[in-house]
Amino acid sequence: MKARFNEIHNIEELDALLEKSNEQPIVFFKHSVTCPISSGVYQEIANADADINLIVVQNARSVSTAIAEKTGVRHESPQALIVKNGEVVYHAAHYDVTAREVEESSKL
Repeated sequence: MKARFNEIHNIEELDALLEKSNEQPIVFFKHSVTCPISSGVYQEIANADADINLIVVQNARSVSTAIAEKTGVRHESPQALIVKNGEVVYHAAHYDVTAREVEESSKL
């Protein structure tokens, strides 16, 4: 596992990361601990050499909802988003999420 996961628990952490996106790309990964698809995609994204901000939807539903509201990208799980300068520059859900694309897009 190359990914460095940081679990996000509240809106304040989310807002700070969205602000930080003005300095560098920020990777978000929405994960459901009860979904077998999400478990498989989690293993895939764990191979990305990137800092990944993890939102476990069962533990932080308000954060997951806020991401959808603030980015305009409809909620899905599993879902990866990369935000730069407050705008989504990469988005994928389910099996479309790949470590390679997350890694490459996070370096834009």
